[in-house]
Amino acid sequence: MKGIRDWVFTQVLASSRPLSGCSGFFPEAPSSQEFEPEDQGSSQTSSSVALSVPPDISSPSGNIHDNDPFISQQQILVEGSNLSHSGPSRKKMDTLAKIEDLQITFFRLLQRLRQPQDNLLVAKVLYRMHLATLIRAGESDLKRVNLRNERAKTIAREREVSGLQGLDFSIKILVLGKTGDGKSATINSVFDQPKTETSAFQPATDCIREVTGTVHGIKVTFIDTPGFLPPSTSTMRRNRKIMLSVKKFIRRSPPDVVLYFELLDLLNMGYSDFPLLKLVTEAFGNAIWFNTILVMTHSSSALPEGPSGYPVNYESYVNHCTDLVQQYIHQAVSDSRLENPLLLVENDPRCKRNFMGESILPNGQVWKSQFLLLCICTKVLCDANKLLEFKDSIELGQLSNNQLPSLPHLLSTFLRHRSISNPAEPESELDEILLSEEAEEEYDQLPSILILTKSQFKNLAKSQKKAYLDELEYRETFYLKKQLKEECLRRKEAKLSKEKSFEGNDDDDTDNKVAPEAVQLPDMAVPPSFDSDCPVHRYRCLVTNDLWLARPVLDPHGWDHDVGFDGINLETALEVKKNVFASIAGQMNKDKRDFSIHSECAVAYADPVGPTYSLVLDVQSTGKDLMYNVHSNAKLRSLKHNFTDCGISLTSFRNKYYVGAKLEDTILVGKRMKFVVNTGLIEGSGQVAYGGNFEASFRGSDYPVRDDHLSLTMTALSFKKETVLGGGFHSEFRPIQGMRLAINGNINSQKMGQVCVKMSSSDHVEIAMVAVFSIFKDLLRRKATENGDIEASEGA
Repeated sequence: MKGIRDWVFTQVLASSRPLSGCSGFFPEAPSSQEFEPEDQGSSQTSSSVALSVPPDISSPSGNIHDNDPFISQQQILVEGSNLSHSGPSRKKMDTLAKIEDLQITFFRLLQRLRQPQDNLLVAKVLYRMHLATLIRAGESDLKRVNLRNERAKTIAREREVSGLQGLDFSIKILVLGKTGDGKSATINSVFDQPKTETSAFQPATDCIREVTGTVHGIKVTFIDTPGFLPPSTSTMRRNRKIMLSVKKFIRRSPPDVVLYFELLDLLNMGYSDFPLLKLVTEAFGNAIWFNTILVMTHSSSALPEGPSGYPVNYESYVNHCTDLVQQYIHQAVSDSRLENPLLLVENDPRCKRNFMGESILPNGQVWKSQFLLLCICTKVLCDANKLLEFKDSIELGQLSNNQLPSLPHLLSTFLRHRSISNPAEPESELDEILLSEEAEEEYDQLPSILILTKSQFKNLAKSQKKAYLDELEYRETFYLKKQLKEECLRRKEAKLSKEKSFEGNDDDDTDNKVAPEAVQLPDMAVPPSFDSDCPVHRYRCLVTNDLWLARPVLDPHGWDHDVGFDGINLETALEVKKNVFASIAGQMNKDKRDFSIHSECAVAYADPVGPTYSLVLDVQSTGKDLMYNVHSNAKLRSLKHNFTDCGISLTSFRNKYYVGAKLEDTILVGKRMKFVVNTGLIEGSGQVAYGGNFEASFRGSDYPVRDDHLSLTMTALSFKKETVLGGGFHSEFRPIQGMRLAINGNINSQKMGQVCVKMSSSDHVEIAMVAVFSIFKDLLRRKATENGDIEASEGA
């Protein structure tokens, strides 16, 4: 049955405890470190034993060691008493003896229910008990623990045959569900007699009461509760009152199993019980769902019709309904790891029966036997966990992400070159390059040229066309250089006048300044849409004399007809006082569930002839947490073409701190070559990461007019006694007229790397044929894959 396998996996992780009114129903599923013994010595033993004893659930008997010799229970008790007479050892032996009695009881119950011991559910329960016993047993008891299953089977068989010793085993079951879901009718069906009143037209249960009976010699007690009303604002108060009454009642009588009822034939007609499931979780706690079995009544009702007009498949319909309810339970507990077992029930007396008179479902299953088996397995695992005192557990709910930041990633980010927060620094470097070009031929000294029309250009020969285009490009380069130089001189004059105003404190001149004109920013690239009007106008921005620049953040992969406004971006940069600069840049995104922010605040002091000091605070969202990073840099200019940068960093994340330091040196050779070498380390959480980079950059002869460049990079990173070497390159240039080519690639010592080639052209349209060929080839590959899958399915 669907859910049994998942239920066993959940039960392997779950440990149970009695219900209580002040806490959750059952302790949550323990982590992989659940079975840790009380002393360190036994901890080392248990870990080695658990790995050395694999399960053998495929054997017919369901036992792990079928060939082990038989040793009596009395022999174990005598030998155990001779080994040690201390209190803890005596208590441990008493616990192991109780576990053996529980196994004997379990085997006796299986014989009464006529359930084979090679059943997958039974085998997994036995393996769970065997593994838990191995972990709790002492080193001297391991061999005898491995012999327990076979002995328990033999004793159980003998007791059932003799019938001299009674079976002391009982189950207490709590039933929950809406009114009319068949809770009372199921209780009557289990006992084969009317124990409670039922009604098809009105609620039959108006109070909480216990119903007790015997099934196959097992004492079964049901805690029958009033049914909940369908969730709405008017019924929420009544449902909560019922739940609180049930919670108060079970303080005195804690159940072993919880049954939650639903109607199978109504689930497909729009399931809307999530508010009720959420209310159950809030009233009883998340842990109520650990030992809960989903019960679906009316399991023999007529199935709905499918798209073809015929009734849908029974198993498919049941799986669909189960997944629907399970999904809402996951949302209620905020955890998708939980999988509850499923029990199909039919209480109609006209239900189909087998030759023994037992009610069977359309899939041929005897639901009463399955009901008892699920309840018995849950009860046995609960008792075993209580005896072995497994208290460590994990909580249901949203996973607490304990993942720490990667030190190599933090180090790589720290070593990456950061521009100092001085808005004038890039411009000063550009101005220095432009003003140093004294031998360049001026644009005004060039002879005049005749600009040809389109028809005249077509009449030229191929060599003449090339010479004409080269001449135009040559003149364009000098024209752009002339404009950049003029702009550079204007900036210098503005800077000198500003310095004079600082010195003379010329307030009148400041008041007479005219506010700059507002400038519209370029339009944003919005996601494609089939709308007749383009919504670009929604995101247009103006740059005014205001210090703040605010822009919307768009989602490039937004849906059609979606506004795509995901957040806002704020930027500002100003000179606080002479040689003191400050900048703030941040982006905030918000949707229905998530909120993220990434901001950077920086302040810098730049001495015109000396060092530059900066302090930066970086805040960014990581899941639902915030990571804070503070780093400070000091840029020293020892020579005209040599810069030395020293920096320290402090990162805070989830009450853990990471400290880093770096040293960087930059050498400029002329205006076209630049070499940067740096090294650094980051330490935190008892770990240290070391690394360094070397980068060589070569600029084109027409820089800064033409941004042709080539960069070569070498990196080294050491973390946890492992060193990774890497190399990369990045190049961007114009191979021919009207074409731009960008090539970048990287590779490391772990034989991982990539190469990326980007090509753009407005004159050579034939390049687009490469994309058409790639798309066509991908379509052919997909078609061949689909044909292969169809042939494989037909062959199967």
